[in-house]
Amino acid sequence: MFATLVARIRELGPAYKYAGYTPLRDRASPDSPPVLSTNPSEQDQPEASTSYGTMADLADTHSDHDGKVEDRDVEENEMVKPTVGDEEFGGTEARRLLEKKLIRKLDLRMSILIVIYILNYVDRNNASAARLKGLEADLKLKGQEFNTLLSILYVGYILMQIPSNMFLNYIGKPSLYLPCCMIIWGMISCLTGVTTNFVGALLTRFFLGFVEAAFFPGALFLLSKWYTRRELGLRTAMLACGNLISNAFGSLMASGILSGMDGKLGHAAWRWLFFIEGALTMFVAACAIFILPDFPATSHTWLSPLEVRLAEKRMEEDVGVGDEAQTEQGMYNGFVMAMTDWKVWWLALALTSMVVSLSFNAFFPTLSATMGYSSTVTLLLCAPPWVFSTLLAFAACRHSDVTGDRFWHIAVPLFFGIVGFIMAVSTMHTGARYVALFLMAQSYAGFIIFLTWISNSLPRPPSKRAVAIAWINAFSQLGNVAGSYVWPSGWGPSYRNSYAITIATNGLCIIMCYIFKLHLESLNKKLAEEEEKEGKPKGFRYLS
Repeated sequence: MFATLVARIRELGPAYKYAGYTPLRDRASPDSPPVLSTNPSEQDQPEASTSYGTMADLADTHSDHDGKVEDRDVEENEMVKPTVGDEEFGGTEARRLLEKKLIRKLDLRMSILIVIYILNYVDRNNASAARLKGLEADLKLKGQEFNTLLSILYVGYILMQIPSNMFLNYIGKPSLYLPCCMIIWGMISCLTGVTTNFVGALLTRFFLGFVEAAFFPGALFLLSKWYTRRELGLRTAMLACGNLISNAFGSLMASGILSGMDGKLGHAAWRWLFFIEGALTMFVAACAIFILPDFPATSHTWLSPLEVRLAEKRMEEDVGVGDEAQTEQGMYNGFVMAMTDWKVWWLALALTSMVVSLSFNAFFPTLSATMGYSSTVTLLLCAPPWVFSTLLAFAACRHSDVTGDRFWHIAVPLFFGIVGFIMAVSTMHTGARYVALFLMAQSYAGFIIFLTWISNSLPRPPSKRAVAIAWINAFSQLGNVAGSYVWPSGWGPSYRNSYAITIATNGLCIIMCYIFKLHLESLNKKLAEEEEKEGKPKGFRYLS
């Protein structure tokens, strides 16, 4: 999946010239000396756009009043270096071909992360579907006990994310660590199907979150160890789209299981839902052990020594320093650096506010049921909004990478999410409420791009980035804990109070993101002033 989509993007490369994107080799300043190719046959050929990495040939240029090329795209300095330094790979052209091969291998192996993330969310959210087929009655749940079952998962989820990512960075073996955690959470999901009371279900949900905490921050960290910032947005989008696909796929799977398995072998249909989905998770986990890559420094079974060196060099070039020896100062020092950086806390608060506004996700079948259809039809109606959201999120993330913009690609989907909330709170008309569900679901595009913004804004060292990603994601789960109580059945079927809360938290997130954008722009201005004063070429810039 990764490889197919990336190949399609390469084919569309020339179309981006409408925005002023030109091949990097055409960008030499009139005052700069010519760069000679190491391949003599290339010197007499016309220049052509080449694919450097995934989207490296998409870079922005700006001319000053004298017509001189003054600025380069924020990523140009990161992605392409002069011919000098490529000799170890056989020259610039040989490196380009080797890098293309390396990224293709990476994309094929990383694609299993999408499948894992789909199952991660399916196992997490299947309680909402089971609720439609008697889970509350069989477990004799009362009052807010069902909401507590949803929220307790995030307690374990919050507790384990930072220790898990610190441990993953230390051992450097995600191909073993992540699948083993996946096998355990699949087993716990199966055990949820044998519970008979509130306490038993509460314990399985707590430990499910405890073990699931390893995957998502670990997956984000794994991507950031292999892909440059120009490539990271697209891959993060494709991973996070697994979340959106899971809502559509999970609803369709639940519809089939709940309508066809009731009473089989003496078990209720909702119990079969946990049995089947948990078993599927364990099967995929066993396959993932042989597919997932480790980190560049520890992946030597499926890469040649030259490919390993290229993977490491790419990360060195990305921000001007190496990913390990030149930046690492110890695992616990990374924890201290992350916890003392105010940007980490600001992003955590902004994401928490966003997560509260997105808490409708866990109650999507309940909100769909307000349209008055049967449980089977309700689950089927849940799928189209998430399919639409997946396509829109991928397009938005791809455009965000091309333009180098983050804030507006976050704010616009959130704004249309607010429009959806207002529509839902204003009418009980079936058609209008279903359109509102589409607008609400598409706001997840902003969530996905926000995740990319985190890695872009906290690039090095890896130990700090690992802790920052885990902490921001863990802290934001407080939004899911609070969100579990935002949709009580007593506020239905209109849920006006619920929508008012989500509108407020969505708006707060947009404001916080805008303030953060202004801060990053001020940092970029300072970097530019320092480079001008010292006579250095344009280097690292934050994406705002």
